[in-house]
Amino acid sequence: MIILGIAGMVSHDAAAALFVDGQLIAAAEEERFIRDKHAKNHLPIEAIRYCLDFAGISAKDVDIVAMPYTKVSRLHGPIQYAKRHWYAPDRALDALITPNRRYYRNRRRVLAMMQDLDMDLSHTRLVDVEHHLAHASSAYHLSGFQGKTAILGIDGKGEYATTFFGYGEHGVIHKIKEFYDPDSLGGLYGALTQFLGFDMLDGEFKVMGMAPYGDAKKYDFSPLLKSDGKTIKVNNKLVNVLGLRRYRQQDETYYFSKKLVNWLGKKRQGDEIDDPYVDYAASIQSLLEKTVLQLVEHYLGDIIRETGQLCYAGGVALNVKLNQRLMAMPGLKTLFVQPAAGDAGTAIGAAAYVAASQGQRITPMAHAYLGPSYTSAQCEAACAAHADKIQWQQVANPSSMAADLLAEGHPVAWFQGRMEFGPRALGNRSILGNPSSRGVADRINAQIKYRERWRPFCPSMLDTVAAEILQTDHPSPYMTFTFDVAPSWRERIPEVVHEDGTARAQIVDKATNPKYYALIEALAKHTGNPVVLNTSLNRRGEPMICSPDDALNMFLGSDLEYLMLEDWLITKAA
Repeated sequence: MIILGIAGMVSHDAAAALFVDGQLIAAAEEERFIRDKHAKNHLPIEAIRYCLDFAGISAKDVDIVAMPYTKVSRLHGPIQYAKRHWYAPDRALDALITPNRRYYRNRRRVLAMMQDLDMDLSHTRLVDVEHHLAHASSAYHLSGFQGKTAILGIDGKGEYATTFFGYGEHGVIHKIKEFYDPDSLGGLYGALTQFLGFDMLDGEFKVMGMAPYGDAKKYDFSPLLKSDGKTIKVNNKLVNVLGLRRYRQQDETYYFSKKLVNWLGKKRQGDEIDDPYVDYAASIQSLLEKTVLQLVEHYLGDIIRETGQLCYAGGVALNVKLNQRLMAMPGLKTLFVQPAAGDAGTAIGAAAYVAASQGQRITPMAHAYLGPSYTSAQCEAACAAHADKIQWQQVANPSSMAADLLAEGHPVAWFQGRMEFGPRALGNRSILGNPSSRGVADRINAQIKYRERWRPFCPSMLDTVAAEILQTDHPSPYMTFTFDVAPSWRERIPEVVHEDGTARAQIVDKATNPKYYALIEALAKHTGNPVVLNTSLNRRGEPMICSPDDALNMFLGSDLEYLMLEDWLITKAA
């Protein structure tokens, strides 16, 4: 059976994922093809075309299209939404009278897209899946866990639900508890992200990265949220606000209110980590961690101690500092975080949920290299289109050549194999550096990525040394956790150790990515450290690179000196 999962029903992060007989064979985000970050208000048309082309099938061969958005009862979310948003009567009444308006609009748009793609609607069915069940499935069904497994989902909002607690057993997902809008931890963190001067959907990582520079004890953020460990109630006089309650500045509206500004001061501007905002970042991160840990203990603690397994998805699951705290919970042995934990990953989850409901056995996720790849000939043709601006030469051993350049202190853009699915570069669309070379991180931030100078970088390390560096043998193939770096290693790889002594690490194994593994091995021969600095191949505000043309455009638009495009070494013309 061929099942195509799609995402983008909540107005951002459109994506597509293709399952054939229970195996995920291709997945990609629309933003990578159309070069519009988060692909807001788009459907995943180009991503679908890629998935079908990769599988060598036509649109008419698809049996089911799975959409991660469904109809809801007025009792499940809309009533609370209306009560809590009484100050915006148009929104409140809309939720009560037509709670499924967005669902029907999504369904019409998707059916029209299916027709435009030449799908046979007499054969291909459109099946809708609850948004948070899609998140849950993307983690549970792809984890490979056996036996009873606790499931956690936290994001901004799906239909109306914001938070999911449940468990999986024998391939079936059981719901324990949900919270509804405006009681959203993701929304709360997103509102503070805006107040701290960053964009929602994009800047939450920056708040998390800023937090270790601040002191969470300086400011009491408890007025933002009431929680007794069983329930949460977000103060929607301050955050997660609608309509006239939203703060306005220079024709922009925000998810926080004027009352928040009166309390905390003016909205932050600029790129520096400055007072008191750095302490605000620490405070909101601390509040998130404390609240989630209490809720998980209450709803899932017994299951975790019984089985030792927890699966996690939703946008908040990309908060790697929180994930480190979850890993430390008593009784938890293994935490699987879906690498595409955000809304793009609901394309995987919706398809997996439908496949499981059809009785199919879902093959566990072995890697996130699910996007397009390009041949050496295609890379050469892309170079020829820029012949007046670059020089290129074919090399026999790209991994060794890149390692030589890294050892000399040069950053290297590294493009090879299939593009990653999800927000993390995992060694196929990456900018690399030597983590023992002082200043290389600052150089990449300032001259290549054009981003805040305090932003941390991640290490990719060989599986042979990971347990020594990270002081644990917990799996980490997807950069979804931070770890405390062993003191003996902090001075050896200073460019990938954050302010608090942690690192968001990727553990690389030879079977999954042999070319990247060989590069790190070759670098270790120069430095003695089987670790490389790894960040995504893109500039600030742009999606990750997809094609050779994208890579060359970025290369020419930055101070990068070296680009390894499969087996072609690119430099700029004299």
